[in-house]
Amino acid sequence: MKDMKVEIWSDIACPFCYIGKAHFEKALASFENAGEIEVEYRAYQLDPEMNFEKGQTAFSYLEKRKGMTMTQVQQMTGQVEQMAANAGLKMDFKTNIPANTLNAHRLIQLAIQERKEKAVIEALFEAHFTNGKNIEDKEELKTIGVNSGLDAARVTEVLNSDEFAYEVKQDIMESRSFGVNGVPFFVFNRKYAVSGAQPVQAFTNAIENSFQEWRKDNPKIVHLNVSDGVACTDDGCEILKQKVN
Repeated sequence: MKDMKVEIWSDIACPFCYIGKAHFEKALASFENAGEIEVEYRAYQLDPEMNFEKGQTAFSYLEKRKGMTMTQVQQMTGQVEQMAANAGLKMDFKTNIPANTLNAHRLIQLAIQERKEKAVIEALFEAHFTNGKNIEDKEELKTIGVNSGLDAARVTEVLNSDEFAYEVKQDIMESRSFGVNGVPFFVFNRKYAVSGAQPVQAFTNAIENSFQEWRKDNPKIVHLNVSDGVACTDDGCEILKQKVN
């Protein structure tokens, strides 16, 4: 029997995706049936046209993109850093490097194929928001991938091609069918959704409600009433045993 699915659309450049991920994971860890939930990570790009520019900072990027004053930007990022701290995360916008995330998403697609996406996604968020790394840089991405358990040659092959770019675009296109215009966006069993970095309790409620409905359609078999008849087992077939005897 398949597990209940939770799909998460997010972008590595989004601080609320990092915070929302932490809140969701905390809620899932406390759910008694967590082993029956499959988490699927989906790609989204907030700024597909973004490219790394030497000397550009998170502050100057936000000042230009949001039309805010530097004081307003620093106040806003300070509030986000505090939200992150409350979630047990460390963010430092003073060292954050604005970068395009397409290659990071392609790396995640490779990691999904190798079932190492959790480690890669966490490492990407930490590199971008905590350690001030340029996640558009292919060498940096290779280091992240290899340190997360991916094969170095395979990572290099992917990053030096356009492999998985189609899958990333498909994820983004599918998000539009849900009307997604911002991330993080969590879809539970294709029936419930949570948008944004909401509190842990909001995720707890969504997990519990969606799982209850899913369980009704996918009952867990605890005990079967069995009508016995002649059968074959690892020890042989009963009717043949009787003839031999």
